[in-house]
Amino acid sequence: MKTLHFLVIGKNQEILDVLKRIIENNEGWTAEIQSDENFCYEYIRENHVDIVLLSSGLGDQFEKDIKVFCAGLDKEVKVIDHYGGGSGLLKNEVYSLFPPLQQ
Repeated sequence: MKTLHFLVIGKNQEILDVLKRIIENNEGWTAEIQSDENFCYEYIRENHVDIVLLSSGLGDQFEKDIKVFCAGLDKEVKVIDHYGGGSGLLKNEVYSLFPPLQQ
């Protein structure tokens, strides 16, 4: 089983806590949650991150900037815009990026 490391970024702490719990309810998935956009760039540079999950409350410019930043890295970091819809939707979003996980 592939281990996936998530960085979940958003402004609503309750939603971030729920997303962390949902993510870590899947075997091999770990999550770091963050509400400080400035810290995210350093975290992504210095840690293994497979998926940056964008949650609610973020500004449009930050969302554009973090996507450009992730695309420009030497390591492959996927970005998911996730604004709700339950754990099934989140799994489908992840599986669409990593199809072998569905097996």
